Amino acid sequence: MEFSALIEYLFEFITESRKNRMLEVLNNRTRYISILLEDIYQPHNASAVLRSCDCFGIQDVLVVERINKFSPDHGVSLAADKWLSVNTWNGDQVPIAEIIRQMKQSGYRIVATTPHTNDVQLHEFDIGKGPVLLMFGSELKGLSQQALDNADEYLKIPIWGFSESLNISVSAAVILHHLTLKMRQSNISWGLSDSEKLEILQQWLIRDINNAGKIIERWREQNCR
Repeated sequence: MEFSALIEYLFEFITESRKNRMLEVLNNRTRYISILLEDIYQPHNASAVLRSCDCFGIQDVLVVERINKFSPDHGVSLAADKWLSVNTWNGDQVPIAEIIRQMKQSGYRIVATTPHTNDVQLHEFDIGKGPVLLMFGSELKGLSQQALDNADEYLKIPIWGFSESLNISVSAAVILHHLTLKMRQSNISWGLSDSEKLEILQQWLIRDINNAGKIIERWREQNCR
């Protein structure tokens, strides 16, 4: 992978070990599995899901706010959102059905995680059928009816206790661990393209370097003479 002149310049402002760590993580990032969070209202849960996404190599998180504001607690997430591509929509302005339609056009299978619909249990889910958008709903009510109606598949974690379901952050961690492990053990082409890696790497460097805006402005002045 050939780095742009700007990226090479920004590398001068981080340590060699930091650079190597970024490249290592980048090579393990995926967009084969992405996450959609609908109306999550507890900061602890929002943060824990973001942290799980980072830990398991998920790059894209879609957030739909309609009733509840998505407000991660950075003390819990440990700033995991700095390394993720988080896109947020107002659910009243852009209905979740429209977001789902766009993701389907991009080739994603839309999978609703819910204990209320009998379809596929986690251990039976076929990760090889194509890219997956996993949808998780609010803590009390779960996914909206609109989200459920527009899903292609439904996924549930087997439960053998009295409780009906796991907490959303725990559910996300369990599902992501299982599916990313299956994905990485398969022959699926799940990694990012070089162009995606370069775009994300530049974003990471800008977010990670103090006064990156001024540094880039100075670089552009020097290279536009």
